[in-house]
Amino acid sequence: MGQSTIRLRDIAEKTGFSTNTVSLALRDSPRIPKQTRDLIRAAANELNYLPNQIAKSLVSRKTRTVGLVLTDMTNTIITQTAQALESALAAHGYSTLFATSNNRLEEEIRVVEMFRSRQVDGMLIYPAAHNELDHIRRLSRARYPVVLLVGDPDSGLDAVSVDDRSGAFKATRHLIELGHKRIALLDSASHFGNAEKREGYQRALAEAGIDFDPALVVEPEGHAASLGYAATKQVLATNRADPPTALFAATDSLAIGALRWCHEHGIDVPGDLAIIGFDNTEYGEYAAIPLSTIDYAAEQISRQAVDRLMHLINTSDHPPAPEVTLIDPALITRQSTGPAR
Repeated sequence: MGQSTIRLRDIAEKTGFSTNTVSLALRDSPRIPKQTRDLIRAAANELNYLPNQIAKSLVSRKTRTVGLVLTDMTNTIITQTAQALESALAAHGYSTLFATSNNRLEEEIRVVEMFRSRQVDGMLIYPAAHNELDHIRRLSRARYPVVLLVGDPDSGLDAVSVDDRSGAFKATRHLIELGHKRIALLDSASHFGNAEKREGYQRALAEAGIDFDPALVVEPEGHAASLGYAATKQVLATNRADPPTALFAATDSLAIGALRWCHEHGIDVPGDLAIIGFDNTEYGEYAAIPLSTIDYAAEQISRQAVDRLMHLINTSDHPPAPEVTLIDPALITRQSTGPAR
């Protein structure tokens, strides 16, 4: 048997005050003298009193919790953003419930329904597939506060995200400006319904008058460094007669795998192959060859996404029109990129 729940009546009996006075004191009401509030709080602490959040939520119609749906807990930038989101929510007095879809749409749908059953006040979601959002649109139409952490201006949903197209464009243009024309791309777009980075890559090539070559594109089934390692081997083997001189990886983890393959096979980086990633993770910065990358502004995204969600929660009876905020990311150049030979 667990310990009996301590009630306001128990604190009232211990202190000699009424339950109404105890309730007001624990809510820090100025109607109760400070000395009395301090005495009641001390008694509450001594009795190990915890407020009944369920009862409070029935009165306020809010649970002060938010559901956060992630795609992959092993993805460093997602866990970094999750930490920033939790801190930003805590600053608003909210607790965070976490769940992971493991990049599976059916699991994401199950998680969203689970959070709804827990009556969280709103949700922040990294969708498993950027073009499979009907279940989230249904939430929004029902005036349920939800903000996506990927941005599509045509989705009809609130979103705050880094501008993947702009970031990929900047990464590819950086390589082009260094004189590279054979630029490989490692991107898992077709597996996760995320075409934004490939679109940015292709736009940079088109603006420079460079033909898109599908043979230079490899689509690993995820973002792990081991997949970047295998994809680098594949793209160089496929293009042995006319190899790429540069490589753009859609995540830093894929780029780290590419760096490792080059190191093991005598490929000089950046002399033989310039490599750039995307996310600006710590391990990319401190790799044996520090990695050029595109910055994923996790703190800024988290702050703005939480602010937007709080606005939706507080206006849920008359929600505003959906708003998409795309944060233009910065190019960060390090030793892994250099001029084409």
